[in-house]
Amino acid sequence: MTAPTQDLKLFQPGRIGDIAIANRVVMAPLTRSRADEAAGDVPGSALNVEYYRQRSGAGLIVSEGTQIAPLGKGYIATPGIHSEAQVQGWRRITQAVHEAGSKMLAQIWHVGRVSHPALTGGLQPVAPSAVAAQVLVRAHEGKLPAPLPHALSVAEIADVVDQYRRAAANALRAGFDGVEIHGANGYLIDQFLRDGANHRSDAYGGTVENRCRFALQVVDAVAAEIGAGRTGIRLSPVTPANDLADGNPQAVFGALVQALDRRGIAFIHLIEGATGGPRDVPGFDYGWARRHFRGAYIANNGYDRETAIAAVASGRADAVAFGRAFLANPDLVQRLKTGAALNKPDPRTFYSPGAAGYTDYPTL
Repeated sequence: MTAPTQDLKLFQPGRIGDIAIANRVVMAPLTRSRADEAAGDVPGSALNVEYYRQRSGAGLIVSEGTQIAPLGKGYIATPGIHSEAQVQGWRRITQAVHEAGSKMLAQIWHVGRVSHPALTGGLQPVAPSAVAAQVLVRAHEGKLPAPLPHALSVAEIADVVDQYRRAAANALRAGFDGVEIHGANGYLIDQFLRDGANHRSDAYGGTVENRCRFALQVVDAVAAEIGAGRTGIRLSPVTPANDLADGNPQAVFGALVQALDRRGIAFIHLIEGATGGPRDVPGFDYGWARRHFRGAYIANNGYDRETAIAAVASGRADAVAFGRAFLANPDLVQRLKTGAALNKPDPRTFYSPGAAGYTDYPTL
């Protein structure tokens, strides 16, 4: 006999570190390319506010990827959190989310080599090593090949770590409840972690310990600034996104998870399998990560109503994050509760300006 909806743990209150949440459904970070570029990559338009307000049935919302510095930008019209105008723009969004009863994290982001001078004011993208990603970058000029990046010096790495720290401080000033550090999907932190992009021979490359160093320095800086209980990280141990791979993801991400556990951060948010693709990609044991991390475990990738309910009920996850389902279903939590059919998202509107495919999906 199926339990009544109100008794299902997925829909019951919980905690993610220091953050109390109304249910265990998380809205995953979703790039939508609707920030005001002319004003300096500023979010907070009436349309942006409405988009997030509509989705505030989620117990926790993770913002779209938000660059920590101009050089961290990798796509057109993505918001930042490094200027005062950006902070004030985000404040309008977080206020609306809180008034609607949800909590919100800023996903702080540096894309590293997955960028182009057309997006960074003419500056060369940076990375752990001078190894180009074999990807096309979406800019106003069209899809452009990612260029050879500049290999960060040790001093430059320290500057980037401090940019993460300042972004976290700005997030709390903007009204966010905490931050999710973007360590997934082939962006800068992931580039340091995986040997497909990290060819360094200094303290930031080579051994597993060295390749984890940058990620842990970022985590330490952010946690020291805003508290470990408001700090989490998103990881994707085996995804091939943005032309990235590693020879032994279990060793690298296993060591990282254990180091994160020792730091007592609020959560790890794991993409299980290939981002937006198959879950059955070998190379990492997510059950192992769940058992070896004492904070909250947020599961992600390919979950539906039944598998999400089962994951949280069994204790395999503390919460489940949904991405594409939230694009087209602002009332996703209500639909999951009732078993209602889901709207299908329109890929043509994922990154286009305006309300179409952004705030105009029907609710129940």
